[in-house]
Amino acid sequence: MDPRFDHAAEDLWVFGYGSLIWRPGFPYLERLPARMVGVHRSLCVYSFVHRGTPERPGLVLGLDFGGTCRGIAYRVAARERAETLAYLRAREQATAVYRETVRVAWLAGSPERRIEAVCYVVDRSHPQYAGRLTLERQLHLVRQGHGRSGNNREYVIETVSALEALGIRDAELHRLAERLKAAGEPHAATPI
Repeated sequence: MDPRFDHAAEDLWVFGYGSLIWRPGFPYLERLPARMVGVHRSLCVYSFVHRGTPERPGLVLGLDFGGTCRGIAYRVAARERAETLAYLRAREQATAVYRETVRVAWLAGSPERRIEAVCYVVDRSHPQYAGRLTLERQLHLVRQGHGRSGNNREYVIETVSALEALGIRDAELHRLAERLKAAGEPHAATPI
């Protein structure tokens, strides 16, 4: 990313599609439903830090190529821009599995409003890219995963709850969450 991007004078938009929806971790001025075209939410990243370890990986979401993704756009004050980007890079780039990029997003409304938002798109050439896994393989990885940010099961269930609150149904992710809940495993509280 161009270093001038970090210190630009205008407010920063951030697009959240997973845990950023329910735990952004940075101050913001606005939180609005948005969609991004050309990428979709996918449980396609082996987690070695936040929700797993290299020995017992978990599975987390990435923005993968193709389709459309509904999520949340956050408007961050220009004065908080550099600090927010530093926070996001520490959180999202722990193992460099995502590429930081700026893409067009559309804010919900009549009419929709076009913005440019920073987001983190999965790097398909990275060793942590999981691609498309069967439901059984996803269940195995999520059940075993536990990392710095907590257990992987909680991550999936919290994300599905946040999506439901926005009126978003992601069929594959919902099916996984239903299987996790049906297993009767305890649901741990989210660490702050």
